[in-house]
Amino acid sequence: MFRIAVVGGRPAPVTGAKQLGIDVVLVHEENAYDPAIGAHCERIVHAPITDGPAILAVLRPLHEERPFDRVITTTEFAAESTGHVVDALGLPGVTEATARALKDKVLTRELLEKHGLSPVRYRSVHSAEDAAAFAAEVGEPIVLKPTDGVASLHIHPASTPQEAAAAWDRLVEAGITTVIAEEFLEGPVVSVDSFSFEGRHVPIGYSEYRMNERFVEWEVSTPSRVAVPHLDALRELTVGLLDAVGLTEGPSHSEFVLTPKGPRVLESHARLAGSGAPELVRRAFGCDLNRWFLTVPLGIDTLPETSPEPIGGAAVRFFTPEPGTISAIELEEDLDIELRRQPEGEVPQVFLPHLDEFADKEVAAFIAKNPGEEVPPLLTVIDCVSGYVIASGTDADDAVAKCDAVNERIRFRTA
Repeated sequence: MFRIAVVGGRPAPVTGAKQLGIDVVLVHEENAYDPAIGAHCERIVHAPITDGPAILAVLRPLHEERPFDRVITTTEFAAESTGHVVDALGLPGVTEATARALKDKVLTRELLEKHGLSPVRYRSVHSAEDAAAFAAEVGEPIVLKPTDGVASLHIHPASTPQEAAAAWDRLVEAGITTVIAEEFLEGPVVSVDSFSFEGRHVPIGYSEYRMNERFVEWEVSTPSRVAVPHLDALRELTVGLLDAVGLTEGPSHSEFVLTPKGPRVLESHARLAGSGAPELVRRAFGCDLNRWFLTVPLGIDTLPETSPEPIGGAAVRFFTPEPGTISAIELEEDLDIELRRQPEGEVPQVFLPHLDEFADKEVAAFIAKNPGEEVPPLLTVIDCVSGYVIASGTDADDAVAKCDAVNERIRFRTA
């Protein structure tokens, strides 16, 4: 029987662990998880998931009684704190240094530069004057964003030194003072979902996005059509990136911009991707990253020798109604799909409710809102709270078309 500790997650992806012979100790914060997850756990212990020493304090006695084989996480917030525990217990996995190298975008750029990968002009800026000077030096559009930012939040393009200084001021007003300035990377954004074991990296799925003017991704489709001409370069760059940051084990999600000069790293994460991407990879490539998260590090499943070919396509599209108060939600009568709705007065416990239950459905949708509730402006991925549609297809274009068709038949009226 294996034993692991999983830190954080909403919910932690541990369904089926017992059937695989894995005892799971979930470390989480009180009232921050669905209690139903307890059915899949040996026990649940409480600690602040961003506090490495606090997590270590609750796990070390359990480790001394019966050692953990791994301590892992899927949430960005607990990456460094989980690495702290991995290091302290001397376990394989994502170290604190690797987690920090991926979270700190300046450090990521420094490591890429050291290894001769993905040349991008960048600078850590500490004032409006710094930001303006960098913009003047580059002479082309730049972008300012938090050094450790997530979810497309607080990204500010700037075309002139004056705009760069104003962007700095807006970041400071938002309470952000650790800022990276980079040349603006022109081109479509794609991602590569990979898995690693004993230092060997295998790129699995590759996706593309549709997003709004604030870079909020409201649709993910797999496999990416625009990535195909760059696929060899993307896979090679993914492996180089993961080696550069010292990743040796587990899932990773890396984002790239396909510039006229070739793929350039946007950012990377040592975790499963969000927005339902692991389910899209399962549908399109036949590889279950959620299962591998538990099984490959423990030797239950074996990492394939080479990257798989797609067996189909998949897409997930968030509903993006106009911001405001919902007056009505209209469904066309010919909407013949698996459809779930959020009960009135209840708040979804997870970002993509019912995703596991939709696994064997070609097309399915979830409506998360009811009349009288508010639709927020789409400023970050976290604002994609109105529901979603997911579809499988013969290829990605087919899956996207199925999502679009459902989106057209579900109309949110807002005022």
